[in-house]
Amino acid sequence: MYAHIPESASILLIDDEPAIRENLQRFLRQRGYRTITASDSLEALGHVTDDSPDIVLVDATAPGPTGVRVVQEIKSRRMNASIVVMSAYPTLDQSVQAFRYGAEDYVTKPFEFVEVAKVLERVITKLRANTSDLEPTSVGDNGRPSSSKSHSRGRRARSSRSNQEWVRESKTALVGSSRAIKKVFAVIDRIAPTDSSVLITGATGTGKELVALAIHERSRRASGSFVDINCSAIPETLIEAELFGHQRGAFTGAHETRRGLFEEASGGTIFLDEIDALDLSAQAKLLRVIQERMLRRVGGRENIPIDVRIISAANGDLRAAIAKGKFRADLFFRLRVVPLHLPTLRERDNDVALLINHFLNRHAERNGLCPKHFSDEAMRALMRFPWPGNVRELENAVEYALAIGSEEVLGLDDLPPEFSQEGEPLNDSLKEDIPDNLPLIEVERRHIIKILQRFGGHQIKTATALGIDRRTLYRKLKQYDLMFSREEGISSIK
Repeated sequence: MYAHIPESASILLIDDEPAIRENLQRFLRQRGYRTITASDSLEALGHVTDDSPDIVLVDATAPGPTGVRVVQEIKSRRMNASIVVMSAYPTLDQSVQAFRYGAEDYVTKPFEFVEVAKVLERVITKLRANTSDLEPTSVGDNGRPSSSKSHSRGRRARSSRSNQEWVRESKTALVGSSRAIKKVFAVIDRIAPTDSSVLITGATGTGKELVALAIHERSRRASGSFVDINCSAIPETLIEAELFGHQRGAFTGAHETRRGLFEEASGGTIFLDEIDALDLSAQAKLLRVIQERMLRRVGGRENIPIDVRIISAANGDLRAAIAKGKFRADLFFRLRVVPLHLPTLRERDNDVALLINHFLNRHAERNGLCPKHFSDEAMRALMRFPWPGNVRELENAVEYALAIGSEEVLGLDDLPPEFSQEGEPLNDSLKEDIPDNLPLIEVERRHIIKILQRFGGHQIKTATALGIDRRTLYRKLKQYDLMFSREEGISSIK
């Protein structure tokens, strides 16, 4: 099980803004993490020596000898701490350098604390997969934790379990009994034993990463690594080096040769999420690797054979992107040997109730809470809600209610803010006559507009209410050609 580890994970938080330090520390402690804070890099390096944190959460532009210095110092000492970089500027040189020196993950400012928690859980999952109770992670020649081995060991331990056991221990709950989700289960069972490339499509929050993992765990590669990467989370300047690795001296800051994610996934599966975020240059290089089954590291001359299964996912319409010249048709057909489309939560009949109970039990257990349940009134509100953010939004709503509610029975007042507006259920205020033949994409567009208007154009609040991150909301605003001004409200560019 991807377990939250409240007793043993310690985090060193480095940020020069007191409000961010205090609020984030409070949030992390509420989730059970032990936290140490520092206002600058010099203070932080002392903590690294004295307290040996498991994770260092550092602002790339931290004052003193920069946040990059912390990354360099930890890696040079062969410390076991994993690094997560924070920055408001994804293309800033410090952020790029931090990745090159071995940072594990990345958080873009401004962020929602829930986003930070999810990144930390991803990092902890890698540590958990390799050791028990957060024993030191082995560090490879490249100065990074041996994530390939840890993925392999964690996946192997679960690969032989029954479907029921696996569902019970799912990370994000591939749970349901509706006809729509059973079709997905059937496709997974049929395609898992093959090595065919799979392209998973579906709206945000439908569980694409979990489906990719399910395919891997039921394949002959289950004992190998499962390496997942969100293509939109890595700056364009780093994507080639991250995917294919680099040689020492290939660029400024490349002080050592490093394997890329394709090499780490050798013998297993690589999952390329949000594949539509790749620029055309990266697409061309990826196509060459898929065709030749070989790669060449950045700055290298040797062709390195690879043996990986490729599963990719996209939120947007790749055919539309091809028509606009933003995605290569030849790459699309290489990736889409087997297409698998995931249904939205609204298409899954009575699965909402099953998922609510699943999340109630899982998050109560994770946070050490007594079992709770929703009142009939709150349950009706949850069942009526349109869930544009799908399963992820539903999980966020359940977790919110558990955190806010003080009684065994959770009521309407314990639901997130989007469920009430001046005492009236928000979903009732959003009701309108929607034609039966209205495309789902238009339903989503209208819902985003309503929520955006409700929060006066505040994108972070809107994204939170929709159960998506701010970057996903921004992409959807661009996708639907929407603009917002506080004076004129929502308007269309078209």
